[in-house]
Amino acid sequence: MNAAVETPTPTPTTEHATIRTRRRLVYIGGAGLGVLALLALAGYWFTTGRYLESTDDAYIRADWVALSSRVAGYVATVEVEDDQPVQAGAVLVRLQDRDYQARRDRARAAERQAQAAIDAAQAHRELAVQRIEQQAQATLKAEAAVHSASAERRRSQLDLQRYQGLVRDEAATTQRLEQALAAANQAKAVEQGAKAAWREQQAQQRMAKAGAAQAEADLQQRQAAFESASAERRLAEQDAQDTVLRAPVAGVVGQRRVRAGQYVAPGQPLLAVVPVAQAYVVANYKETQLARMRPGQPVQVQVDSFPGHAFKGHVASFSPASGNVFALLPSDNATGNFTKIVQRFPVGILLDLPANGPQILPGMSVVTTVDTRTSEPADAR
Repeated sequence: MNAAVETPTPTPTTEHATIRTRRRLVYIGGAGLGVLALLALAGYWFTTGRYLESTDDAYIRADWVALSSRVAGYVATVEVEDDQPVQAGAVLVRLQDRDYQARRDRARAAERQAQAAIDAAQAHRELAVQRIEQQAQATLKAEAAVHSASAERRRSQLDLQRYQGLVRDEAATTQRLEQALAAANQAKAVEQGAKAAWREQQAQQRMAKAGAAQAEADLQQRQAAFESASAERRLAEQDAQDTVLRAPVAGVVGQRRVRAGQYVAPGQPLLAVVPVAQAYVVANYKETQLARMRPGQPVQVQVDSFPGHAFKGHVASFSPASGNVFALLPSDNATGNFTKIVQRFPVGILLDLPANGPQILPGMSVVTTVDTRTSEPADAR
């Protein structure tokens, strides 16, 4: 006969022991994984995490330019549309320039007239200089005549004295003495006339010099008038050029408020040019986060508009004061009630944007994380 084989049925005590053993293994494994995770987290914090300074009080900025006209006038044409990319120097708006062209032509004519007046004044000055030279020669000639007349008068006086002695000695006739006396009187008169002519030539020479000085002063006046006319011409040309408004930087057109036929005044905002390619980040870090920050440290930038994309950059600059200092109404802590508030300082961050990456626009919110490990000594790291 075949005997029936009975399988031993496990007792409840054995089953409970097995379950407890499994649970113990699970707990031990979970605890081990937790310890490993804590060790990994501690290692990350010690090697990297404690050097990272992050803030979500950060935004994309750009130094956009509000374009306005320097001259008044009616708008002839608007060459751009909203949100249109433009290059530096591109024509944006043209004003009607008929009046400014006429003013420029009138200024140019006035400049040419002033130049002609300068040429005439220079010719007059040259004539005055030649007159001075001519008068100087005439004065020298008159002076020579005076010397000649003086010599003749002295000779005639000597002849008179000699004939007076001869008449006393009855060696000469009285008629001869009278002739010598007449010659002496005539020589004296000639000398006086020569001196008078010399003084007249000297006066003429002084008048010629005064005329030359007057001609020089007139030339200076004409030159000043020419410089004034040249300045007016340059202003008129500048006004004519300012009727064409050009983009000061490369960027995108925004806030276009100008329309054709509109009258614009100097300084009136017409449109804005935003240099999107030159966008940067301004992150407002707490003062307690700035201890190890230095220019040039790498920064990771996460833009809210692109949650799955991380951008790179580097610290460029630090604000010289906190935002509270530059506020319109800064807080006054010299009061009876004082509450210490951690201040924030704007930190400039330049982006290292890829060539074909997402387009980052000013005003977007970002989260920045600065790696300050570059400020630690190598042995400390």
